[in-house]
Order: sequence, then structure tokens, then C-alpha cells
Amino acid sequence: MTIQDSGFMMEDGLSCLPCTPEEQKKIVIDLRNESERNLKEGNLYFVISSRWFRKWERYVRIDADANLIGNQSSDSRHTNVASSMVAEMPGAIDNSDIVQNGSDCNCKENAIQLRRNLMEGRDYALVPQRVWEKLHEWYKGGPALPRKMILQGVYHRTFDVEVYPLRLKLIDSRDESQSVIWLSRKASLSELFQRVCALRGIEQNKARIWDYFNKRKHTQLSASNRSLEESNLQMDQDILLEEVDGHHSSRFGLDSTGNELALVSMEPSRSSFTIAGGPTLSNGHSSGFKSNQYPGSSLSSGLKDTDDGFDAYNTVRKGEKRGLAGLQNLGNTCFMNSALQCLVHTPPLVEYFLKDYSDEINTENPLGMHGELALAFGELLRKLWSSGQTAIAPRVFKGKLARFAPQFSGYNQHDSQELLAFLLDGLHEDLNRVKEKPYIELKDADGRPDEVVAAESWKNHKARNDSVIVDVCQGQYKSTLVCPVCNKISITFDPFMYLSLPLPSTITRTMTVTVFYGDGSGLPMPYTVSVLKNGFCKDLLLALRTACCLKTDENLLLAEVYENKIYRYLEMPLEPLASIKDDEHIVAFRIQKKGMEKTKLVIFHRWQEKSTTDYLKSGKELFGTPLITYLGEDQPSGADIETAVSKVLSPFKRMHSSAKAHVGKGSDFLSDGLDELCSSSDAQSIENAEFEGALSTDLSLRLLLTDDRVMNFKAFKKDTLFEPGKILSVVMDWTDKEQGLYDASYLKDIPEVHKAGFAAKKTRKEAISLSSCLDAFLVEEPLGPDDMWYCPRCKEHRQAVKKLDLWMLPEIIVFHLKRFTYGRYLKNKIDTFVNFPIHNLDLSKYVKNKDGQSYVYELYAISNHYGGLGGGHYTAYAKLIDENRWYHFDDGHVSPVNESDIKTSAAYLLFYKRVNESKMEIGESSYSHSTS
Repeated sequence: MTIQDSGFMMEDGLSCLPCTPEEQKKIVIDLRNESERNLKEGNLYFVISSRWFRKWERYVRIDADANLIGNQSSDSRHTNVASSMVAEMPGAIDNSDIVQNGSDCNCKENAIQLRRNLMEGRDYALVPQRVWEKLHEWYKGGPALPRKMILQGVYHRTFDVEVYPLRLKLIDSRDESQSVIWLSRKASLSELFQRVCALRGIEQNKARIWDYFNKRKHTQLSASNRSLEESNLQMDQDILLEEVDGHHSSRFGLDSTGNELALVSMEPSRSSFTIAGGPTLSNGHSSGFKSNQYPGSSLSSGLKDTDDGFDAYNTVRKGEKRGLAGLQNLGNTCFMNSALQCLVHTPPLVEYFLKDYSDEINTENPLGMHGELALAFGELLRKLWSSGQTAIAPRVFKGKLARFAPQFSGYNQHDSQELLAFLLDGLHEDLNRVKEKPYIELKDADGRPDEVVAAESWKNHKARNDSVIVDVCQGQYKSTLVCPVCNKISITFDPFMYLSLPLPSTITRTMTVTVFYGDGSGLPMPYTVSVLKNGFCKDLLLALRTACCLKTDENLLLAEVYENKIYRYLEMPLEPLASIKDDEHIVAFRIQKKGMEKTKLVIFHRWQEKSTTDYLKSGKELFGTPLITYLGEDQPSGADIETAVSKVLSPFKRMHSSAKAHVGKGSDFLSDGLDELCSSSDAQSIENAEFEGALSTDLSLRLLLTDDRVMNFKAFKKDTLFEPGKILSVVMDWTDKEQGLYDASYLKDIPEVHKAGFAAKKTRKEAISLSSCLDAFLVEEPLGPDDMWYCPRCKEHRQAVKKLDLWMLPEIIVFHLKRFTYGRYLKNKIDTFVNFPIHNLDLSKYVKNKDGQSYVYELYAISNHYGGLGGGHYTAYAKLIDENRWYHFDDGHVSPVNESDIKTSAAYLLFYKRVNESKMEIGESSYSHSTS
């Protein structure tokens, strides 16, 4: 038999691969696992192009849905060949698609720059140093792109590879020359001084370096152990170098008349920050607010108001509108800017943070951030309400965010809803009035009235959680679980801070799936069903169950067939149907539930050519649809496999055929890489040259063990035993005899999911209402198989039926429209237009607690997302309540917008405020609303 050549001659003709694909795979996985066991700061990782790395993964047969990269782009189905197919060797490592042409960097380790806005998984993979060394030894190529691992966070310490180090633009005031410096954001200011002085040829004691953000002198930096991140230095910002020996005078920092501006040091102050009285400069002069407007006491802080573009020169002027300041984009921070603008235009929060909240700062809460997040947010809110229309750069706030929530550090795009959830929870813990949380034992409802149980639950919640966020943003819902076996009912009342609403689609798609019988009890049949376009695999399975009259003791195994092999199994109930394209071929196998824990058998088909005398020869064309069945025996044998194949093929028997199965004499056969499946020593290796004619076996069917790529083969006998529980694959060679006995047409030409006609109608633009989203959120539905509930009566986990009801609504209610769906094979965004009311949103009919309160709401802010996943752009609409007018906040740009234009398909987060009992309009006053 011809053994596959494992050597690989590279283009330069100098290097060969010494390892087989299987050996490479094992080496890399072992090295990766070893690296994960020894994580530490400073470890080196290397960036590799996903385009090349996926080729290597396919070559070594790393499964597409469990690959080393992790995330994949949504079009991976069309760019990736099935993992079971024969893959070519990847060639030399090629990172050319992820690096920029040329370099403006002066440090050797970063001499080659990565393209901006790359995403891990989609654009690149990260591999440990030893993995890179092996890959480079085998394949050569490059260029090498090393990156260091850093330690992120304060309380929740996480390791992260710093793919994009901090890029600083150095301006030398002596000759106005410009250079670029790359340093880790965890590097110290001392390291920055050393790098700058070495680059510009200046003695360190004569160098003065300024934080020159936005071409303005902010902080004079001093050589210390403080990190660049703690100093709030941002990607691509300027720093200014001055020489202080008196021979060079800088023209930087001068006003239009040539006089030096008053420069205020931005080093952290210990006592010059006041919560009350508005922003205060370090010299003690008020920046525009009078202390009698918002009386209160002072609180020490490390924040300074002259940072982030705010100082005495851009404070609000008489007659200038407040609340119209934009937020500068600091590098993919539009998600943060959008969420912040919605929060800082929330009337009760504006009122709260413009007053004295010093007594409510909780510095001892282990679940909080020692009050630092609340201080940073409050400081930023006051700036935004005090700077007229001058854009603010939220550098201090972003630094705090990176420190306490490292998942938002760096310069990647993130989700505004995830940030909002963190901010609301973090602000609550920092402002929690409860300093010591009491232990409270939860009680079951036990048939008590809902009003009693709800009041008890809220009282217990307030005993541990009491803050302005709870007062304003938290409501309560009722959760009912019913056991499907014993009918045990469990009722709990839980708090919520926002509601995540599904988007129920009204547009359907037709999908055709061919259903095969796993036990051979019937012929395959195509079924065309109608499902929601934005539905999930569970919806398709439900429709198929009804269409094919599935029995209660049966399950459906869903799979995609590609090039006569199983490309993937669609086993995740929440896999979006958008991952299944119209031109694909989907099959389902009816399987007995009780047998699905046994050994799975996959049966491939190929033609046995008359001229071929080599029974084990590979390379013949596969045909038809693979069949799947399960072997019921605890330790299956070769005879069991033959019986199962015969049984599953029995529906295909031709009625007129009189062909008899020929049973020959036994023989020994070649073993080719599949010995681990067998526990019998009956099958021993022999040379292909021994096969001169047609082989005879003790099997009536021409079956060979194979792998999922149908590349390697091994013969077996009836008494060959196999390890139970594993997936076995066999290939059946069809000759004229089998063709005469079985009708193979049932295996071929299965229909596509959807065959578009020439006169196909254009899909109509879909629109749904906010009320339909609420209805979908509150609908009764069974829990998923991965979310079972432990029934205290049955003492077992059950797939209970769950029902949610709204019990108490807060003053501020936030609706999160779930536009993003995540499956194993696809990440999808739903761009459906949701029609939501701007005025008079009456939620009374949804509230089960009939307490006589009004639940009528007015919209005041929207967080929008435009574009696709992993990128796109966030903006915000917010109502300036003083003048009852809407504005569009697009990072630093703020412009008025008509109320009729704010309803778009980009709406992602909707912010509503309850209208007071007195019917007071939401626009009467910015600071007169009570936090009821």
C-alpha cells in the first residue's frame, strides 16, 4: 500500500517537514496546554495570520468548531473546507495580510506594525513562543510578530496578550521633529524617559516630557514606576520633549500673543477635589458653578477636572446650553461613549451626581471598586454638564474602566450593553448604603400570596442592596417554574436592572431537510417546513418533528452533507438558522433515544471499479449521503457492524432483485493507522502486492474501517471487537452486485435547503413592535437541555417550563434589544426595525402587581449600533430635558435631530423614564424629578 508522504519541500527547497500532520497536531496541542499551565506576565506569544493558521489547522485536522483560533468569521463556511476533507499543506508562514507596509517605528521588536482594528480569530491567532518556534522550524516564513503577556485588572486579575502596544507620537520642541515610540501600556514612566532620551540623544536630567494630548500641555511627566496606563496616556497621542538647560526655548504651550499659558499640573491631587460646588481648579477658583447652587461637603480624590480637555477656558458661558458636550473617541471607544451619553442624560442620575453624594461612597464593599468608579463617573458627568459644547476626552474614566474591568481595556470594539451592565452594577456597589450585608435565608413561596412573597423578597434584597441605582433602575419580576413530571411549582421574585428582549421575527423561510431512518425502518423522505427566518436550530427541529410525525422515543440528529461526507453536526439548539445557507444540503437521522448513548456508526459509500483489484486502495470517488446508525451492543463486533449496515440499507433493496449475498472465506487484512479501534489481533498487516484478484472475506458486504476523511483503511472480521462508546466509520464499496441489490438513487441528489426560483420575490422589509418583543420575553417556554432545573420534589434535574412576569417596574427602565445571536458556526446581527413608542409607553397591562401606580413611560435616550459584528459604530440619541429637544451624540460631534428621525433599525438600547403621577412632562426640569 502506498503510504502518504509526510515530507514537504518548501519553495526555497531547503526545508522538509519531519513530522506527519498527526504528530504536528499533538506537538502543538501539548505545547499550548503546557503554556496555559504556566501563565505569567512577560510570556511571549506570536501573532499569526488566521488565513495561514486555518490552512495549517485543516492540514493537521483540528476540528473547525474546536480550533486553536477560537472565534471565526461569519463566512467561515464558505472560506473553510470541511475538516474531513483532504487539505493541502499550508506552505511557508505568511503574515503579509496582517502587517502594514513600511514602518515608522524606532524599536526593533516592533519594527513591523500590525494593521489596525484586527480581531483575534477573524484576522489573527495567538500562539505561545514554543509553538511559534516549532511552526517556524517546520514551515519557515514570517515575519515574526512577538507580543508580551500582561496582567490586567485589580480585583479580577486576568492575563492578556498585548497585541497592540501603546503608540506615542513624540514631538521634540528643539527642532519640532516627530518620532513614534512603541511601549507596553504597563511600561513605567521611567522606561518612557529612557526610551525618549536614547532616541533623541538627550541627558535624562535635562529632559522634560509633557502629556501633550490634543496638542495641549496637561501633565508634566516624571520618571517613576507609575505605568503609562495609570498616567492616562492613550493610543496615538502626542507627548512633548523639552530641554531645560535654558538654551532651548519651546514655542509649545504659548498663546496667540506668544505668552506662556498658565499650566496646571495634572498629577493626582490629594485634597483639591470637591464633590459639591462644581468643578474646582487646583488654585481654588471656581470654574463656573457657585457653591450655593449645589451645597455639600468635599471629598478627596485622585481626579482632576483640568484633564480630559476641560479647564477654565472651556467652561460653560452665560447663556450656553449644558449637556451638549461630546466624548472624544480614544480608539474604538464609541461603544463606551454611546452608553455614557445615555447614562449622563438620565435625569435622576444627573440630579444625584450634581449634588453631594460623599456620604454614600462605599469604600469597604468587597464587591465594589472602593468608590473609584462612582467618583470617576460622577466627575465625568459634571464635566459633560459644565463644558458647554466642548468635547471631553474621557481618559481618566477609561483608565478606571480598564483597571476594574480589564475586559474593556485596550482598543478593541465592545458591546455597549455589556458596558452598561457593568457600569450599573459597579455604580450600585460603589454607592451601596449597606456597609455590612446581613445573611438572609431564602424561603420558598409555599403557597403564600404573591404579594406577601414579593414584598418579603424585595425587603431582603434592600437589606443587602440599597443605592441610588436600586432606587432608580431596579425592578422586580416573578419567575414561575413547573416540573413536567411531578407538577411541582416554584415561584421566586428576583430583581432586574434592564430587560433583554428577543426580536420575534414575522418573516419565515422554507427549508427542505431529507430525513433518514437510523434503524432502516423506512425510506428517506424530504420534508419542506416553514420556520422563522431569524430562528434557531431548535425551531427547525420542532417543525421537522411535526412534519415527519416523530415518535416520543425518537430524536432527530441534524447534519450538513458536503462532498459526500458529514461536514458538521447541528447539535446546538440555539445555533442560528442564518448559519444554514439555501444552497446547502441538510439531512436528519431518526434515532431511538435509548440507543444514542451507544457507539455511533457512520457509513460512507464509494464505487468499486471493475478494473481495480486493490480492495484497500484509496482515491475512489465517494458518492451519496453517509448514513448514521447506532450499535446497540456494549462491545460491538465486526458482525454487529455488518448487521447494522445491512439493516440500514434494507429499505433500499430492489423488489425484483434475486441477488444473494456472497459469503466468502476469511482472510487477514492490512492495518493502516486504525489499530486503536480494534481489541482483536485477528487483523494483521500484509503488503498490497499480495492482492492479485478479488478478495474474499467472512463479511457479506465489502466493508472497511476508515477515518472521517476516508483516507485510511483497515479490514476487519466478524469476530473483531471494538471499544464501546467511540465513533466508528466504515466505507462500503459498491460493485455491480450491490448496485443490483440496492437502489442507490435514494442516497444521491438530495435536495438543497431552498431552491430559489427565477421569479423569486424580494423579501419584504420587516418591522416588529416593542410590545411584541415584550410578549416574546414573557412567553411560557421549556428550559433548554443545558439549563435544567433541580426539582426539590423529584430530587432530579428537570426540563421545567418557565414563565416570567413583571411585578414591579422602576422609574428608569432600559430595554436591550437582542440583535446579536451567537452560534457555534456563525455570529449574526438582526437588523429588524423595531417600532417603539417615544411617548406614552403604557406598561400597565404587563405588571402583575396591581398596586395602583402609573406605569406610563417616556423615551429619553437610545444607544444605536450601525454595521456588523466585531466592528460597526455606536452613537446615541438623547433628549436635552431643559429644552425638550433631541440631539445626536456621535463621539465628539453633537448635533440636533428631529424627534421623527430617532426611530431607526440601529436602535439597540432604549431608555425610558416613568411619567410622574401629576402627569409632569419629562422636559419640565432637569433637576426637579424625585426618585420615586
